[in-house]
Order: sequence, then structure tokens, then C-alpha cells
Amino acid sequence: MRVIFSHRIEVRFRDCDPMGHVNNAVYLTYLEQARLAQWRSLWGADAVPSVILAKADVDYRLPAKYGDMLEIRIGLAAVGRTSFTYEYEIFDATGRIVVTARSVQVMYDYAAGRPVPIPDEIRRIFDTL
Repeated sequence: MRVIFSHRIEVRFRDCDPMGHVNNAVYLTYLEQARLAQWRSLWGADAVPSVILAKADVDYRLPAKYGDMLEIRIGLAAVGRTSFTYEYEIFDATGRIVVTARSVQVMYDYAAGRPVPIPDEIRRIFDTL
């Protein structure tokens, strides 16, 4: 995977289940936080595009715990007409892979209620990554 963006997150107490591990659903939030941070870095804080999450696949490798510092690395796997696919690797502070994942995002017109083509300006940015 060629990394196009990296984001750090510290595991909060509320992220953990009774066993002391990060709850599996919380990793989707971590991926979302990393995506939003990447989009803000590309388009500015107020210019996040209208995107919906169409699919997410997560492979859990090792548990993370309260206080762990995690690094989420994003790679751009594919760009289609209306969608784009990200790959992720989440590492702990020792460099071990905690999670690998993929997600498909779709450009979306909320008023019309349907997917729309990726705007040319966003496609040009993807071409430079």
C-alpha cells in the first residue's frame, strides 16, 4: 500500500469494551476520523465533499487498549466514476499492525438522493496522490 495520508489517534477509555480492548465498531470511527482529517487537509476545513460510505471491510489483527497511540495510514486503492476506494493500516506505537481495512466512498447528491460523478477538481487531486 502506498500511503497518501497518516493520522494519529489516542485510544480513549470510552472506546474500550469490558475486556479492556478497543471495541470492534470503534475502528470504523477511527477510519472515519482519518478520512475527514485527510479531506480537510486536501480541501480545507469547510470544504469536505458530499460523500457517503458505501462499504467497509475490517480485518482485526491485534487488540488495542486504553491509552495506546495508534497511527492510521490511508492509501488510495482505486478511483471510479462516482466512487473511490481507500485502504488502511492501523499501527500501534511499536509498529505492529492492529487493523487492516478497505472502504468505498461514493460522491453523493443529498438533494437528489443519488450518486454523482467525482468532480474534476477532486479527480485531479486524486491523480496527484
